[in-house]
Amino acid sequence: MSAEAMPAETVAMRLPARALTCLNRCAMRVVEVLAVALMLIETCVLLAGVVSRYVFHNPLVWTDELASSLFIWLAMFGAVLALDRGEHMRMSALVNKLPPAWRGFSETLSALIVVLFVAMIITPAMVHSHEQMAITTPALGIPDGVRAAALPVGAMLMLLAAVARMARYSTLRQFVAGVAVVAVVGGSLWLAQPLLAEIGNYNLVVFFLVLLGACVFGGIPIAFAFGTATMAYLALATHAPLSIVVGRMDEGMSHMVLLAVPLFVLLGVVLQLSGMARTLIDFMASLLGHVRGGLQYVLLGAMFLVSGISGSKVADMAAVAPALFPEMKKRGSEPEELAALLAATGAMTETIPPSLVLITIGAVCSVSITALFIGGLMPAVVATVVIAIVCWWRSRKEAMPTVKRAPMSVVAKTFMIALPALALPLLIRVAVLEGAATATEVSTIGVAYVVLVGLVMHLFMRHIEFRKVYPMMIEAAALSGAILLIIGMASAMAWALTQSGFSANLVDLISEIPGGAIGFMFVTIVTFLILGSVLEGIPAIVLFGPLMFPLAEMLGIHPVHYAMVVILAMGIGLFAPPLGVGFYAACAISKTPSDHVIRRVWGYLAALVVALVIVACFPWISIGFL
Repeated sequence: MSAEAMPAETVAMRLPARALTCLNRCAMRVVEVLAVALMLIETCVLLAGVVSRYVFHNPLVWTDELASSLFIWLAMFGAVLALDRGEHMRMSALVNKLPPAWRGFSETLSALIVVLFVAMIITPAMVHSHEQMAITTPALGIPDGVRAAALPVGAMLMLLAAVARMARYSTLRQFVAGVAVVAVVGGSLWLAQPLLAEIGNYNLVVFFLVLLGACVFGGIPIAFAFGTATMAYLALATHAPLSIVVGRMDEGMSHMVLLAVPLFVLLGVVLQLSGMARTLIDFMASLLGHVRGGLQYVLLGAMFLVSGISGSKVADMAAVAPALFPEMKKRGSEPEELAALLAATGAMTETIPPSLVLITIGAVCSVSITALFIGGLMPAVVATVVIAIVCWWRSRKEAMPTVKRAPMSVVAKTFMIALPALALPLLIRVAVLEGAATATEVSTIGVAYVVLVGLVMHLFMRHIEFRKVYPMMIEAAALSGAILLIIGMASAMAWALTQSGFSANLVDLISEIPGGAIGFMFVTIVTFLILGSVLEGIPAIVLFGPLMFPLAEMLGIHPVHYAMVVILAMGIGLFAPPLGVGFYAACAISKTPSDHVIRRVWGYLAALVVALVIVACFPWISIGFL
């Protein structure tokens, strides 16, 4: 709810609330500077490591260690900025349909739950940071607690941001009503502890279906909804310490490959500022702009070009959407349709090598990574074709674009101008495949390349607006923090589900399903569709891969074929609303409200299910070139 729509007598009118708002504003200015500085430092550190290792053949052993230590600080500062700016991913379809008064109450209740969750993790985060002080990093000799201190510092800043935001926009009546609701729900769950213990693992339905669903549909940011459900489960249904949540957050958000997320977001920013994105769109539009739905094909082709290079579906989208969407919107494409298409393309990108999920499957399930790389190409082609068919079907009744077919001279001219932009995906992919840089480091090569080319282009075209650099970098930091916090909370939730015995019970149930290989494959698809919607891909593979792959081999299913089915199913689940994390990531990256995108994404997801069935029924698609 906007400040203008709120009643005049708000909590913010009180002097303490004004002082709190002023304090928060000053703190956020400092956080903005630190977040932007960390993004630049991370880029320079990783780029220095690549140059030293590949050009001078003198590896710097400390670069990855320093980048990893700074990364968690960048992630937490970004999450703080996203909370203060109201940019965390959330499901707002139901809340937006409420009357203004009830909408204000819902916003207050959401802020209260965020405050409660963040307040509960501050002390465990401080304990976790203190415990990590006993560990020193091998290259730099720095206590690991310095890195882990980002968690309590970030939690305290989020608490300040959440309270200040509530003080600005909530009335006293709404605040009291929100406290009453939280107290009633919390008290009811606390009194129901004996019953929760008696029903065993069925209590997972209470916490991870009912409570989590209520939080998500109630408009609570997705990351905090995950965290609230996990914390409630651990506190009321287990004897596990709450510090587990912090530890899992730390592990989930500190994975080195996830550093590709903010760096690829930064790459998208410099692409926009450099003008290279415009040259790429001009060229692709000169080829397809006169065709119905041509801009959708442009996005589909662009996602295929960069997919897999980062090891993260979110990073794939972050590398494409910020660079392409502004120009595509100017040319008349609807933001909701683009966001839905972005989610659909993100759902199928993990089968394209190099992909971290492919590498993870090879490592934990004893499958040849080389075979997985070869086998992943054709399933991606099948998925791309079915999505293109949906694009054609949806655009067949649209009016023909007013743009006429470009003459070959224009196509050739735009191609030459766009050549540096077209070379970028090739540069990134070759750098990874040739071993010049890791999937994380390669984004820094892309940033350096785009900056250099953009500055040269600026000498002739004078198109870079330098005043936009700092605000766009703040937006990049906030977006990255929102995404990474979801992954961290999802890691904590994945641990809770595993420790409950849910995974072992699931495998036992699946092994008893009749129908042999066909029945097992059907159950696999359904299972990983569900797992993909509640877990990030890598945790799901790590948890269930070693259990499921031996069962598949016992039934005569080729492991590479089975891997492709699992990956596509997880991808569809990850981008399926209302719980799919990837869907909200796609909406956040495209800056489009999720409730406007839901009705458009189902057609694309249905097409991907068709592609999944085709891949499952015809093993040759996955193993024909092995």
